[in-house]
Amino acid sequence: MKAEIAVPAGAPHSRILGVGAYRPRRIVDNAEVCRHIDSSDEWIRTRTGIVTRRWAEPDETLGVMAEQAAAKAVAAAGITPQDITCVIAATFTHLMQTPAVATEIADRLGATNAAGFDISAGCAGFVHGVALASDTVRARGGHVLVVGVERMTDILDLTDRSTAFIFGDGAGAVVVGPSETPGIGPVVWGADGSQADAIRQSVPWDALRDNPGQPFPALRQDGQRVFRWAVYEMAKVARQALDAAGIGPGDLDAFIPHQANERIIDSMTRSMELPDRVAVAKDIVTSGNTSGASIPLAMEAVLSSGAAASGDTALLLGYGAGLSYAALVATLP
Repeated sequence: MKAEIAVPAGAPHSRILGVGAYRPRRIVDNAEVCRHIDSSDEWIRTRTGIVTRRWAEPDETLGVMAEQAAAKAVAAAGITPQDITCVIAATFTHLMQTPAVATEIADRLGATNAAGFDISAGCAGFVHGVALASDTVRARGGHVLVVGVERMTDILDLTDRSTAFIFGDGAGAVVVGPSETPGIGPVVWGADGSQADAIRQSVPWDALRDNPGQPFPALRQDGQRVFRWAVYEMAKVARQALDAAGIGPGDLDAFIPHQANERIIDSMTRSMELPDRVAVAKDIVTSGNTSGASIPLAMEAVLSSGAAASGDTALLLGYGAGLSYAALVATLP
């Protein structure tokens, strides 16, 4: 008789056990950004809602910021770094093709036996990571650390009027672990690759090898195109995630979308007909768009402010480069 492959014993369900955040020391207001571009504080606030953003100093590397956020998440979860069995880093601003920054994060944290890998899905990466972490815990148990960390300033052209004022740096992390009751719903995810050029790197890395004298690759974005796509398509994805979790808008306590633009957030809130009592995260105002870090940073903000509480039901929705998206319902830690 042929031997059967052993299957690891997983947990009945998964949930987010703790959240942590790290915001760089330097606060940059719109007036400072406008020194490099033809714009104004009023224009930026009106179009995006952004008042300030954080820009990392040289010592605030991806690894350093991620470690700080991760340590807080681990402590909040009531576990030790040695309990972490896997580290997933959502980032696209790690400028080393290899190794993955997740392995550095695990080492810095002291999660010495943890697996580690990166996800490159732009601003949707963190929710992808939570979905993978949930499936991992349910398949094999353990505790998975998901970190969204970005140094957007490393890839910004500060003279580019379409991107320079939007983005900020930072890190947010959650620990996903076993649960006796459902704490993370099914993920609704996908991508529209036909619009991949809407958010892109100006030139590929090998262009520097072939022409060392050309400008460093920078982020480029067709803002109006992304805005229209997000407004019309992401509310549909949000409703699909609610349906997949078996709940309605009235069952939500919090809505934590990617912090891309305050007008997009307001449009989705209206389209979903969320009750006024639902806490809607708007970390965009003081943090800017931190891409893969924006959702965990916004989660930490709504919890620390008291706008949402532990045990509340939240909808997480990420979208961005690709054009990729991912949404799921989760119980807040």
